[in-house]
Amino acid sequence: MALVGCFIAALGIGIGVGIIIRKKVAESAIGSAQQEAARIVSEAVTKAESKKKEAILEAKDEIHKSRSELEKEIRERRSEIQRQERRLVQKEESLDKKMDNLEKKEETLSEKLKDAEKLNEEAEKIKKGQIEILEKLSGFTKEQAKDYLIQMLEDDLNHEKAVKVMEYAQKTKDEAEDAAREIITAAIQRCAADHSADATVSVVPLPNDELKGRIIGREGRNVRALETITGVDLIIDDTPEAITISCFEPVRREIARLTLEKLISDGRIHPTRIEELYEKAKREVEHTIKQTGERAAIDAGVNGIHPELIKLLGKLKYRTSYGQNILNHSLEVSYIAGLMAAELGADVKLAKRAGLLHDIGKALDHEIEGTHIALGVEYAKKYKENDQVVHAIQAHHGDVEAKTIVAVLVQAADAISAARPGARRENLQNYIKRLEKLEEITSSFPCVDKSFAIQAGREVRIMVKPEAVSDDKMVLVARDIVKKIEEELEYPGQIKVNVIRENRVVDVAK
Repeated sequence: MALVGCFIAALGIGIGVGIIIRKKVAESAIGSAQQEAARIVSEAVTKAESKKKEAILEAKDEIHKSRSELEKEIRERRSEIQRQERRLVQKEESLDKKMDNLEKKEETLSEKLKDAEKLNEEAEKIKKGQIEILEKLSGFTKEQAKDYLIQMLEDDLNHEKAVKVMEYAQKTKDEAEDAAREIITAAIQRCAADHSADATVSVVPLPNDELKGRIIGREGRNVRALETITGVDLIIDDTPEAITISCFEPVRREIARLTLEKLISDGRIHPTRIEELYEKAKREVEHTIKQTGERAAIDAGVNGIHPELIKLLGKLKYRTSYGQNILNHSLEVSYIAGLMAAELGADVKLAKRAGLLHDIGKALDHEIEGTHIALGVEYAKKYKENDQVVHAIQAHHGDVEAKTIVAVLVQAADAISAARPGARRENLQNYIKRLEKLEEITSSFPCVDKSFAIQAGREVRIMVKPEAVSDDKMVLVARDIVKKIEEELEYPGQIKVNVIRENRVVDVAK
């Protein structure tokens, strides 16, 4: 126990000594640290003071530099302002001088204006005096002289206008004729057609004259039945071995001709047999009409035509106008219109269609009241034809103005087909009326003395009154006459208008 107590006492003493030693060491370390901290602070203060002095010096240098630059800029601006001031002063002095000069010029101009006014007054007096002298010498007043000058000017203008009209008309005519001639010539050369001239009668040959009596029948009953059923007139005269069928309606005449031929072949001629063979011939003609219409559409290269229009087209086989077969004419117009459309780059199919159908109304004008144009337009609309085709039908005789290229082509093709040699013939009465109408139109102008239609109406010679028409005005008079002929007269081809002004001098030797 005593040993343990000694050990504990020794341990306590050791611990106390250790604590005392550590405390001294710590105090010594703290003192060294404080000295080091004081040193670092001192060095930092010294460096800060040095940096401060350097910054102050740099700031002073910068301020000095900026002040120098600013003073330099101020000096430059002052010198520039001084220069501007000197220039302004010089400009003011220059403007003052110019103002002085302008004032002097204004004074000079005012003096000149006064002088000019005086001269103008003197000139007016002289002019007035000269006009009075001229009026006395010429015998004209001022107004009369003015009218005279205006008249001279009008004459000159008429001359110039006539020259220009002739020049441009000739130029346009030459260019248009060249182009049209090439297109039309090519179309005509590529489309050759024959023309058949039919009349309003058909002749049926007989094997012998004995058949005439059988056809007439007892007390004429057979011929009466035949005329009643077919609706034609039979002319049984002294013509050997022939009977003539007369009827204005060509389809009815064709049915009657077939009926009569079948009766002659059959040999049994009585009213009942006539009726049977008439019905058979009628069916045959209707079938032929349908086939003919279809063949015409195929030949023309036109598709999609309404069946009723096909029938009307087939009827044109039996229809003639001015001796020209209408179906052949329609096909020819279709070909020519298509050829010209191809040359011009137009719609060829539409041109052919319009050309084929343009005279479709002629299949109806024997049966229904109205012109062939009005009937054609009506039926084309009824069966839903193209609007351009309807317009071409309406315009192909110039009743309305042609507004499409197809209508113009159909007009031209119709005229070409009708103008072929032998294509048409005109009866004497209509021919004389046309010539009289031509002379009446040309004589209606007050400046015309006499007019003469020559060359079968293809030319008209007009004698004008020389005191009413000058040489220059003849061109304008000729154009007015041509326009009136085109508006009021229907004629084939073209009419040449010759205007003649004759001057005669008559004197008597005594």
